[in-house]
Amino acid sequence: MFEGYTASELGAIFAMQGFSGLSLFCVFLLMALGLAIIFGQMQVINMAHGEFLTIGAYTTYMLSTLSEQYAPWFMDYYFFAAIALGFVIAFVVGWLVEFSMIRFLYKRPLDTLLATWGLSLVMQQTFRSTFGAREVSPTLPDWLLGSYQASEIIEIPINGMLVVGITAILTSAVFFLLFRSRWGLKVRATTQNRVMAGAAGINTARVDRNTFALGCGIAGVAGAVFTTIASTGPTSGSLYIVDTFLVVVFGGAASLFGTIASAFSIAQAQSILEFFLSGSMAKVITLTAVIGILMLRPEGLFSIRVRK
Repeated sequence: MFEGYTASELGAIFAMQGFSGLSLFCVFLLMALGLAIIFGQMQVINMAHGEFLTIGAYTTYMLSTLSEQYAPWFMDYYFFAAIALGFVIAFVVGWLVEFSMIRFLYKRPLDTLLATWGLSLVMQQTFRSTFGAREVSPTLPDWLLGSYQASEIIEIPINGMLVVGITAILTSAVFFLLFRSRWGLKVRATTQNRVMAGAAGINTARVDRNTFALGCGIAGVAGAVFTTIASTGPTSGSLYIVDTFLVVVFGGAASLFGTIASAFSIAQAQSILEFFLSGSMAKVITLTAVIGILMLRPEGLFSIRVRK
């Protein structure tokens, strides 16, 4: 696999593919953070989670189009507004979905799987009817184009550095919310013992609703980030849902550190292997390795003790 490459060329390839893998890692992590929060606390299998990524992506595309047509001066700033707006829209839609459907299906995991799968099909058709079946891409700001010349043979894309920075900020914010805030205390109490949390005066229904909406909002941010590395279509989110579930299960449900480690490992493995092998073979090798590890450690890389 490495035949024909010098040591310096291999080093450059691993460096560039490694950074390329960081962009994929960021999308995986942002998607998996929301899904891990939802699945870890509520035990809801949300098959429509990828469509909330698509909401954020289409929000970025629409804001780009409107800025280009009606406010060219805003083109240098619209991407940050798109991140915030993508979060808000996905959060509101997630809140409404939990209120109108998910709250009636708690403790029925198979029903939540089927219901959210049906919801994903409805949302995909809505995207297709609204934006068309063809994939679209936003016009990125000029300052987001180009690359940084790290060495004579290593170039790091500027949009990749921005994506990594946004992901680091959002992951830190989620960590603070879960482990350093009063709301996070309520979430962790509900996760560990729902009955006792309710007896202590915590409104577990409200915690569930806000948690589900937060997970969907984070997926909306992932959608805005996604537009910097790929085009957007009605089924773009569904292409990542299997990988996202794989990240959550491999890292350990409800484990923030496990989600980060799992997303990084899977993204880097796929990115580097795709350079030397085909994309399908890279995914096969990655899945085989993950399955082998899960056979030895079914609880995932990290696990937390939860009172039943």
